[in-house]
Amino acid sequence: MDFIESVELVAKVIDGVGVAIIAIGAVVAGGITIGRLLRKAPDTYRYFREQLGRTILLGLEFLVAADIIRTVAITPNAQSVAVLAGIVAIRTFLSFSLELEITGRWPWQSQPRATDVAPAQT
Repeated sequence: MDFIESVELVAKVIDGVGVAIIAIGAVVAGGITIGRLLRKAPDTYRYFREQLGRTILLGLEFLVAADIIRTVAITPNAQSVAVLAGIVAIRTFLSFSLELEITGRWPWQSQPRATDVAPAQT
């Protein structure tokens, strides 16, 4: 097996890991959500969205890594780098959108401290 075949195999494995993370994470989040629904736990929908969003974010990281490996090591020409830039831009936008959806803040915003939160009015 030569270098290019080895790198392609590594990229395919990383792609597979990313897809598996998303698929398994969705099934696990769905199963936990069904259990929460049966127990009538509060915020079940929010919990499901958070877990599914985190799973997708992690899977996207692996998919981007595989694309980078494949592009840089196998076909480092201007067209493949431009395609990679587009893929990374789209996935970065998705990651930012998911982060905003999950946490209610952009990734570069710090979490509010307990002292920053206004006390509850009674």
